[in-house]
Amino acid sequence: MATPEHITIEPNVLYVGTPVMLLCTQNADGSNNISPASSYWALEKMLVLGLLADGHAIANLQERPELTVNFPGPELWRHVESIADTTGADPVPEAKSSRYAHERDKFGRAGLTSRASDLVSPPRIRECALQFEAKVHRATQGVGDYFMVEAEVVRVHASPGIVVPGTNHIDPQAWEPTIYSFRHYFGLGAQHGFRPTSDTASHVQLPQPA
Repeated sequence: MATPEHITIEPNVLYVGTPVMLLCTQNADGSNNISPASSYWALEKMLVLGLLADGHAIANLQERPELTVNFPGPELWRHVESIADTTGADPVPEAKSSRYAHERDKFGRAGLTSRASDLVSPPRIRECALQFEAKVHRATQGVGDYFMVEAEVVRVHASPGIVVPGTNHIDPQAWEPTIYSFRHYFGLGAQHGFRPTSDTASHVQLPQPA
Protein backbone atom coordinates (compact mmCIF):
# COMPACT_ATOMS: atom_id res chain seq x y z
CA MET A 1 0.00 0.00 0.00
CA ALA A 2 1.41 3.37 -1.01
CA THR A 3 2.32 5.83 1.74
CA PRO A 4 0.51 9.19 1.35
CA GLU A 5 2.71 12.17 0.53
CA HIS A 6 1.35 14.10 3.51
CA ILE A 7 -0.96 13.46 6.44
CA THR A 8 -3.02 15.95 8.42
CA ILE A 9 -1.84 16.45 12.02
CA GLU A 10 -2.60 18.80 14.92
CA PRO A 11 0.69 19.45 16.79
CA ASN A 12 0.58 21.18 20.18
CA VAL A 13 3.21 23.73 19.15
CA LEU A 14 4.40 25.22 15.86
CA TYR A 15 8.04 25.93 16.75
CA VAL A 16 9.38 24.64 13.46
CA GLY A 17 12.82 26.07 14.24
CA THR A 18 13.38 29.47 15.81
CA PRO A 19 16.32 31.00 17.71
CA VAL A 20 16.45 30.80 21.49
CA MET A 21 16.74 34.19 23.16
CA LEU A 22 17.31 35.35 26.71
CA LEU A 23 15.47 38.63 27.22
CA CYS A 24 16.66 40.89 30.02
CA THR A 25 14.16 43.39 31.40
CA GLN A 26 14.19 45.58 34.49
CA ASN A 27 11.93 44.95 37.48
CA ALA A 28 10.14 47.75 39.32
CA ASP A 29 12.69 47.66 42.17
CA GLY A 30 15.64 48.05 39.78
CA SER A 31 16.65 44.38 39.80
CA ASN A 32 16.78 42.43 36.55
CA ASN A 33 14.77 39.59 35.06
CA ILE A 34 15.72 37.03 32.40
CA SER A 35 13.03 35.46 30.24
CA PRO A 36 13.78 32.63 27.79
CA ALA A 37 11.88 33.16 24.54
CA SER A 38 11.85 31.82 21.00
CA SER A 39 9.11 33.67 19.08
CA TYR A 40 11.04 36.16 16.97
CA TRP A 41 11.50 37.79 13.61
CA ALA A 42 13.50 40.77 12.40
CA LEU A 43 13.16 43.39 9.67
CA GLU A 44 16.06 45.82 9.33
CA LYS A 45 16.55 47.25 12.85
CA MET A 46 13.13 46.20 14.12
CA LEU A 47 12.38 43.02 16.05
CA VAL A 48 8.98 41.49 16.66
CA LEU A 49 8.88 39.31 19.77
CA GLY A 50 6.04 37.09 20.92
CA LEU A 51 5.59 37.14 24.71
CA LEU A 52 2.98 35.49 26.90
CA ALA A 53 0.46 37.95 28.30
CA ASP A 54 0.83 36.65 31.87
CA GLY A 55 4.64 36.69 31.76
CA HIS A 56 6.81 38.98 33.84
CA ALA A 57 8.73 40.20 30.78
CA ILE A 58 5.72 41.89 29.17
CA ALA A 59 4.70 43.41 32.50
CA ASN A 60 8.16 44.94 32.81
CA LEU A 61 8.22 46.17 29.22
CA GLN A 62 4.87 47.90 29.54
CA GLU A 63 6.28 49.93 32.43
CA ARG A 64 9.93 50.18 31.38
CA PRO A 65 10.15 49.69 27.59
CA GLU A 66 13.80 48.68 27.26
CA LEU A 67 15.41 45.26 27.00
CA THR A 68 18.40 43.30 25.82
CA VAL A 69 18.07 40.32 23.51
CA ASN A 70 20.84 37.81 24.13
CA PHE A 71 21.41 34.83 21.86
CA PRO A 72 22.98 31.82 23.63
CA GLY A 73 25.03 29.20 21.79
CA PRO A 74 23.93 25.54 21.93
CA GLU A 75 26.42 24.80 24.69
CA LEU A 76 24.32 27.01 27.00
CA TRP A 77 21.06 25.10 26.60
CA ARG A 78 21.17 23.74 30.17
CA HIS A 79 21.54 27.29 31.49
CA VAL A 80 18.46 28.28 29.49
CA GLU A 81 16.51 25.26 30.68
CA SER A 82 17.40 25.93 34.33
CA ILE A 83 15.19 29.06 34.28
CA ALA A 84 12.63 27.95 31.69
CA ASP A 85 10.04 27.10 34.37
CA THR A 86 10.68 30.10 36.60
CA THR A 87 9.05 33.51 36.69
CA GLY A 88 9.98 36.86 38.12
CA ALA A 89 6.35 37.41 39.09
CA ASP A 90 5.51 37.09 42.79
CA PRO A 91 3.01 35.64 43.39
CA VAL A 92 3.20 33.21 40.48
CA PRO A 93 0.23 33.75 38.11
CA GLU A 94 -2.47 31.15 38.69
CA ALA A 95 -2.21 29.83 35.12
CA LYS A 96 1.49 29.04 35.73
CA SER A 97 1.29 27.83 39.32
CA SER A 98 1.25 24.11 38.51
CA ARG A 99 4.64 24.22 36.78
CA TYR A 100 6.41 27.51 37.45
CA ALA A 101 8.23 28.75 40.54
CA HIS A 102 9.17 32.31 41.48
CA GLU A 103 12.87 33.12 41.08
CA ARG A 104 14.21 36.56 41.91
CA ASP A 105 17.85 35.89 40.99
CA LYS A 106 17.70 34.30 37.56
CA PHE A 107 21.29 35.23 36.78
CA GLY A 108 22.42 33.25 39.80
CA ARG A 109 20.13 30.31 39.16
CA ALA A 110 21.22 30.07 35.52
CA GLY A 111 24.92 30.57 36.28
CA LEU A 112 25.11 33.57 33.95
CA THR A 113 26.91 36.90 34.29
CA SER A 114 25.45 40.37 33.77
CA ARG A 115 27.27 43.11 31.90
CA ALA A 116 26.17 46.76 31.79
CA SER A 117 24.52 47.92 28.58
CA ASP A 118 25.46 51.15 26.81
CA LEU A 119 22.09 52.66 25.86
CA VAL A 120 19.42 50.80 27.86
CA SER A 121 18.99 50.00 31.54
CA PRO A 122 18.67 46.17 31.45
CA PRO A 123 22.02 44.36 31.34
CA ARG A 124 23.47 42.08 28.72
CA ILE A 125 24.52 38.46 29.32
CA ARG A 126 28.28 38.00 29.06
CA GLU A 127 28.15 34.33 28.04
CA CYS A 128 26.04 35.07 24.94
CA ALA A 129 28.21 35.83 21.91
CA LEU A 130 25.56 38.04 20.27
CA GLN A 131 23.62 40.68 22.19
CA PHE A 132 21.14 43.37 21.12
CA GLU A 133 20.13 46.45 23.10
CA ALA A 134 16.60 47.47 22.14
CA LYS A 135 13.82 49.95 22.91
CA VAL A 136 10.15 49.02 22.61
CA HIS A 137 8.00 51.07 20.23
CA ARG A 138 4.74 49.16 20.61
CA ALA A 139 3.25 46.12 22.36
CA THR A 140 0.05 44.78 20.84
CA GLN A 141 -2.32 42.23 22.37
CA GLY A 142 -2.54 39.21 20.07
CA VAL A 143 -5.52 37.02 19.22
CA GLY A 144 -4.42 34.53 21.90
CA ASP A 145 -2.85 35.01 25.32
CA TYR A 146 0.24 36.79 24.06
CA PHE A 147 1.64 40.18 23.03
CA MET A 148 3.52 41.12 19.89
CA VAL A 149 6.32 43.44 20.96
CA GLU A 150 7.95 45.70 18.36
CA ALA A 151 11.39 46.84 19.47
CA GLU A 152 14.13 48.81 17.71
CA VAL A 153 17.70 47.56 18.08
CA VAL A 154 19.86 50.50 19.11
CA ARG A 155 23.17 48.69 19.64
CA VAL A 156 24.65 45.30 18.74
CA HIS A 157 27.45 43.60 20.67
CA ALA A 158 29.26 40.61 19.21
CA SER A 159 32.16 38.43 20.27
CA PRO A 160 35.12 39.17 17.94
CA GLY A 161 35.28 35.49 17.07
CA ILE A 162 31.95 35.61 15.20
CA VAL A 163 32.69 38.81 13.23
CA VAL A 164 34.40 38.86 9.84
CA PRO A 165 37.65 40.75 10.61
CA GLY A 166 37.60 44.39 9.59
CA THR A 167 33.84 44.43 8.93
CA ASN A 168 30.50 44.84 10.71
CA HIS A 169 29.28 41.45 9.46
CA ILE A 170 28.47 38.41 11.56
CA ASP A 171 30.23 35.39 10.07
CA PRO A 172 27.55 32.69 9.74
CA GLN A 173 30.30 30.10 9.46
CA ALA A 174 31.52 31.04 12.96
CA TRP A 175 28.22 31.95 14.67
CA GLU A 176 25.96 29.17 15.89
CA PRO A 177 22.68 30.10 17.58
CA THR A 178 20.58 27.69 19.59
CA ILE A 179 17.56 26.60 17.56
CA TYR A 180 14.34 25.62 19.34
CA SER A 181 12.41 23.05 17.31
CA PHE A 182 9.31 21.36 18.71
CA ARG A 183 10.63 21.82 22.29
CA HIS A 184 14.12 20.46 21.54
CA TYR A 185 17.38 22.42 21.43
CA PHE A 186 19.62 22.19 18.36
CA GLY A 187 22.68 23.84 16.87
CA LEU A 188 23.14 24.48 13.16
CA GLY A 189 24.22 21.79 10.73
CA ALA A 190 26.32 22.13 7.59
CA GLN A 191 25.72 25.08 5.30
CA HIS A 192 23.86 24.22 2.08
CA GLY A 193 23.84 27.57 0.30
CA PHE A 194 23.43 31.32 0.57
CA ARG A 195 21.59 34.27 -0.96
CA PRO A 196 23.38 36.36 -3.60
CA THR A 197 22.94 39.35 -1.27
CA SER A 198 25.00 37.71 1.50
CA ASP A 199 27.58 40.04 3.06
CA THR A 200 29.97 37.18 3.78
CA ALA A 201 29.58 34.74 0.88
CA SER A 202 32.82 35.77 -0.84
CA HIS A 203 34.96 33.74 1.56
CA VAL A 204 32.66 30.69 1.65
CA GLN A 205 33.38 27.54 -0.35
CA LEU A 206 30.50 25.13 -0.70
CA PRO A 207 30.89 21.44 -1.51
CA GLN A 208 30.41 20.75 -5.20
CA PRO A 209 27.39 18.66 -6.22
CA ALA A 210 28.17 15.06 -7.05
